[in-house]
Amino acid sequence: MAFHSRGHMFSFSTIFLCMFSMASSQLTSNCYESTCPQALSIIRTVVIGAVAKDHRMGASLLRLHFHDCFVNGCDASVLLDNTSTFTGEKSAGANVNSLRGFEVIDDIKTKVEAACPGVVSCADILAIAARDSVVALGGPSWNVGLGRRDSTTASKDSATTDIPSPLMDLSALISSFSKKGFNTKEMVALSGAHTTGQARCQLFRGRVYNESSIESNFATSLKSNCPSTGGDSNLSPLDVTTSVLFDTAYFKNLINKKGLLHSDQQLFSGGSTDSQVTAYSNDPSAFYADFASAMVKMGNLSPLTGKSGQIRTNCRKVN
Repeated sequence: MAFHSRGHMFSFSTIFLCMFSMASSQLTSNCYESTCPQALSIIRTVVIGAVAKDHRMGASLLRLHFHDCFVNGCDASVLLDNTSTFTGEKSAGANVNSLRGFEVIDDIKTKVEAACPGVVSCADILAIAARDSVVALGGPSWNVGLGRRDSTTASKDSATTDIPSPLMDLSALISSFSKKGFNTKEMVALSGAHTTGQARCQLFRGRVYNESSIESNFATSLKSNCPSTGGDSNLSPLDVTTSVLFDTAYFKNLINKKGLLHSDQQLFSGGSTDSQVTAYSNDPSAFYADFASAMVKMGNLSPLTGKSGQIRTNCRKVN
């Protein structure tokens, strides 16, 4: 069948590209231009509203994507509730009582399904929402590859072993990211996501009370909200300077011994990553470019394509 108008030819080509991405390991940023042209604007609108209502939500949505991709690839397995056949990733130590933003993803999915039923995957929604969250907080943008499909299972055990711990030393961090294909520079760039968001007292208590590589006034201020016993869920900002902006203050804080988590301060502790932290602290454009590139790479971790997985109707459960 011949297509004579530019509009028809464009429509056919974009549908083909999306079908090709679904059938191969290749993702394409214009996957939904014909099958669900409203998708990107729907996601962006919900994310902007959610972040405006709760600035911390930007960090939460970014973290959801990270914790999804690091466990068996970017397949929205992190969103699945427990079932009789598997214990989901929400129950893992790195996620329980910690991951948030699920209701924002639900809201997006409901609106996208109303516009284009059965087209846009939950995994793609997570990837787009992460990008839009960073932009909403003043950070860089990037082209999100699309065409992922959703998993039909999840693994608490994989989440327990694959998600980097905030208690890790530098060598363990490098190893953990290397297992996912990231070099040390990319690991430092992705760690810059901690320029926004908060952490619970129980995750940094040991650093505050037992470590010497922490600025004394900073430690004192943290102790007021994180007692030596109790208050495990009390929150403090990962970036004490500009906690709701996506900027380079995180790296400046590390140089000044004001990293909140042990794993944060390890990036500037006399080791091999000191120079990269210093470089990013002095060059926001370099950090933004490297962070964006690393996020594209992370979004390409083992996506389900072709006939693998499914397009979930409800992100919390298998169809």
